Amino acid sequence: MYLENKSNLEIEMSQTSAAGHQGRSGLRSPEAVPGNFGELRLLQGISERGDTQKLQPAGQCVIHAEDLVPVRQENGFRNNFNAVNFLRGKANSANLTERSPLLRFSQDDSITYMTVHEPSFVGVEEPWDNCCMDTERRYRLGSEVAGLSRSNSSEKYETLENLNRSFRLTSSIKCCLRVSKVVAMFAIVVLSSLFFSMYPDRDNPWRMLAVSPTDSFSMNVTDFRDNALLKLQVAGPFAGRAVDSASQEFILIQVEQAEEPGQRRRRTQQVTHNWTIPLHPERSDQKVSTRTFEMLSSDPIVITIQASLQDNDVVPLSMTHQSLYVTKETQVAIAGIILAGVYVLIIFEIVHRTLAAMLGSLAALAALAIIGDRPSLVTVVEWIDYETLALLFGMMVLVAIFSETGFFDYCAVKAYQLSRGRVWPMIIILCLIAAILSAFLDNVTTMMLFTPVTIRLCEVLNLDPRHVLIAEVIFTNIGGAATAVGDPPNVIIVSNQGLRREGIDFASFTGYMFLGICLVLLTSFPFLRMLYWNKKLYNKESIEIVELKHEILVWRQTAQRINPASREETAVKCLLMQKVLNLENLLRKMMKTFQRQISQEDKNWEQNIQELQKKHRITDTVLLVKCASVLGVVIFMFFLNSFVPSIHLDLGWIAILGALWLLVLADVQDFEIILHRVEWATLLFFAGLFVLMEALAQLQLIDYIGEQTALLIKAVPEDQRLAVAIILVLWVSALASSLIDNIPFTATMIPVLINLSQDVDVNLPVKPLIFALAMGACLGGNGTLIGASANVVCAGIAEQHGYGFSFVEFFKLGFPMMVMTCLVAMCYLLATHIGLGWNM
Repeated sequence: MYLENKSNLEIEMSQTSAAGHQGRSGLRSPEAVPGNFGELRLLQGISERGDTQKLQPAGQCVIHAEDLVPVRQENGFRNNFNAVNFLRGKANSANLTERSPLLRFSQDDSITYMTVHEPSFVGVEEPWDNCCMDTERRYRLGSEVAGLSRSNSSEKYETLENLNRSFRLTSSIKCCLRVSKVVAMFAIVVLSSLFFSMYPDRDNPWRMLAVSPTDSFSMNVTDFRDNALLKLQVAGPFAGRAVDSASQEFILIQVEQAEEPGQRRRRTQQVTHNWTIPLHPERSDQKVSTRTFEMLSSDPIVITIQASLQDNDVVPLSMTHQSLYVTKETQVAIAGIILAGVYVLIIFEIVHRTLAAMLGSLAALAALAIIGDRPSLVTVVEWIDYETLALLFGMMVLVAIFSETGFFDYCAVKAYQLSRGRVWPMIIILCLIAAILSAFLDNVTTMMLFTPVTIRLCEVLNLDPRHVLIAEVIFTNIGGAATAVGDPPNVIIVSNQGLRREGIDFASFTGYMFLGICLVLLTSFPFLRMLYWNKKLYNKESIEIVELKHEILVWRQTAQRINPASREETAVKCLLMQKVLNLENLLRKMMKTFQRQISQEDKNWEQNIQELQKKHRITDTVLLVKCASVLGVVIFMFFLNSFVPSIHLDLGWIAILGALWLLVLADVQDFEIILHRVEWATLLFFAGLFVLMEALAQLQLIDYIGEQTALLIKAVPEDQRLAVAIILVLWVSALASSLIDNIPFTATMIPVLINLSQDVDVNLPVKPLIFALAMGACLGGNGTLIGASANVVCAGIAEQHGYGFSFVEFFKLGFPMMVMTCLVAMCYLLATHIGLGWNM
């Protein structure tokens, strides 16, 4: 009798009977049974009789425990079952190897024995270095079986018991760490929820007012506490840039407070703050400006608003104020702690990055509630950038339907043919195409289209897709900095009206940035090759390893289906688990040998192309035409949106409409399949990240970074100020964009740099500062996994395909590339603005 694994995972029991062997006459005829060993009686009648007792020829299957070798019974039989030897898994017989049958009955007259068999079947990828939990379960199971023969193998059992005890100790430590992590995080969540619920929403209504050169507005604020800050928000037709108050139209806001004389002061102490906000010439854009003022005491505050206009027009405004009970430095410290906590959760993979962003958002909202600035639910919802989420969702639906056509597989084979089986030419081609596309498309759109193609191509070439995807997304962020529409920070810079008046328009910005990014790309390819010098890009394995991996998987699944209710079933389950352990040891040895024999070139690429072209072809030509048409229209609309102002559709609306068009044309009936391919975790991560970054901005973190940068520039001698300002703005922008979202950071730094350039004490041109900001904000996205939206989207799609990469894996490659590209960009900025004087 032997045990054989079939493709349908059924276990067939067959017997071979010979004429004249009466000891085998009691065996049943062959029959097929399901793969649940709990219903099999493989071990029947294990004899526990003495030396003088003969083996009864009743068709009983006997397992001999002495290294699982055949035993011939002539004068007597000692059948003491020793389960410890099952766990040892040794074989002293020269004819017994790892490939011996699992169950095999001899045709001997007196004995039936069982040995180990290792069938061959097709492989499944599985990480073998992270199987501690499975090993612990196997050894716990082994300890149960070993209890059956404790009296016969006390010494071996003690060794096994010590091993089991060490595994129990390790398991207990891991369990304690896991429980401690859950308890600590749950405590933080509960405390944040309590603090958030203890304080009400800010209910100060917006006051409508109107000012003119002849009419001003004044109000008194009396409900003010000691050691508090006054947060003032004013909405109106503001230009969003600093101006010279002597020649332009502006709104002047004065905040005054007079502290009466007390025991320690004989005179009245007074503080006055002046706030100048420029007006838009067309009075069209409604913007909200916010500023925080430090007050002396709880005495009344007088707020006066005046208008400086060239005519007698009336300017409509709205204003609200809020009392904050924590100083600005304390708010920045709280924001830094929250941001550091979120990074700890993501870097060490304590929780999923989506949950980390949500926890950080809750902690930031609780901090705002404590300082007296708790936002309402409507305000928090408004913080989410729905245009980005709509763009992500629409493109995810488009790519999900596109993947049904087989187009990605076809592109992978064509790329393999173009590279002629060479890995690095293929990687350079992919990165270059991604960089060029991202210069004209959004980085997120580029990675959504490229990630499925890259994964299929790597599977065709037996490469590890993670390293190739990281290289692609790095060059996507680099290429996005080349034009005014390639990256969101560039769009924010070009769309600023004040910067347009300074001569920074679409053509000039794109021309300057394109030349610098070309220099960055030329140096990035050799540096990327150097970073990947010792990386094992190939993930190709021999057929023996593939079959062995699948074999181990099936043995483990078969053993897990056994619910041992008797000693015999426990013994069989123990035997199967020991088989798994032996095969895993064999796999490790084979993998070590294989890693030393990996070839970096595919010698038979021409033959492989012919085979791959038969397997990977277009499966639905009609659907491919529909998808290509809709996607072409969507991309064309993306271009028109940047150059034609009459198209009143954002990128998110274009992607949503394209998804609706394709859903109708493709006649999709099963929406569950499409929705399952949408990266909901990625969408939730972006929503949580938007709330987190806006909350950190409300805690003055981004303003603090801008102010400290301006103070450092002012402290430098005037003859070296421009060079130091370029270097400082570039590196601060790069490092800050690696840690926080570059969109709010860019929006905050633009007015800071404009004010700095128009300060008479500084006297710096604005163009070098803005170009340094653009270079740093775009290139800094490669620093960390959450530094750019394209990084997160690529990681989410790769994780859905089973090739997810962690924060640390991206950091090891992305951060050195960020440092190198910023160095090249710094040299370019210094050479053009300091050496050649391109400041006008």
